[in-house]
Amino acid sequence: MTPGIHAVGLVLRQPTRLLGLEAFSMQLIAGIEESISAEGRSLLLHIVGSLDAELATYRRWAEQHQVEAVVLHNLTVDDPRLDALAALGVPAVVVGGPSRDLPVANVFVDNAAEAHEAVDHLVALGHRRLARVTGPHDLAHTRTRTDAFVERCAALGVDGTVVEGDYGEASGAAATRDLLARDPRPTAIVFDNDVMAVAALDVAREAGLRVPADLSLLAWDDSPLARHAAPPLSAMAFDVHALGVQVGDCVLNVVAAGPVRSYTVPPAHLVTRSSTAPAPSS
Repeated sequence: MTPGIHAVGLVLRQPTRLLGLEAFSMQLIAGIEESISAEGRSLLLHIVGSLDAELATYRRWAEQHQVEAVVLHNLTVDDPRLDALAALGVPAVVVGGPSRDLPVANVFVDNAAEAHEAVDHLVALGHRRLARVTGPHDLAHTRTRTDAFVERCAALGVDGTVVEGDYGEASGAAATRDLLARDPRPTAIVFDNDVMAVAALDVAREAGLRVPADLSLLAWDDSPLARHAAPPLSAMAFDVHALGVQVGDCVLNVVAAGPVRSYTVPPAHLVTRSSTAPAPSS
């Protein structure tokens, strides 16, 4: 514990417009705040648009002694933030893995198991041409999901196509148009978030395709947006608020000088609704 400091930092590097659309970040924040506030701490949130701005924020917080620890979200491959925070002497907690053997405290999410379940569901419905619309490729959990998706498709003898998106509505629509223009097109698409999946519903309608009779859609991270779509979206449902609470508990352990630990949360589970169905016969 650092005397006189009672705040935990979280920097979100994403467009501010996406924060208002996507439920994940707000649910994560709520869970972290619920945990740390019980111990008299608050969450210091900052939203930035670039890695340079994020690193500058950490330097400012360290120089001004504003935070006891920092929560790192959306770890990238060879992420420079871990070394930067270590050099500044600021403890870090990583959300989401991507593995249990990180040098800092972390909360592990088994994204590979979740990708396998999504593929298994669609293949069980008879789909042989699957596609995945990802988040940014440099994110570690994106690569974990993609590798697991491709490997599972290969193991089950089905086609698995991957197209990169950025979690935004426009990228979801563009990726869907790209996939539907292919011959043969996929009969089922898995999206890395609900915002892109909802955008795909509009694109399918524009193309004259019925969801789910002609095209099955499945979203990652269940939300009110997914539940109230037309039709409601099947989703990999994950208790993001509970994840946030676990992250907050991990932070409290770190600031109390507890040992570096890897915590594990239950993986997402499939919730089937009206956007997935047996593959079309032709």
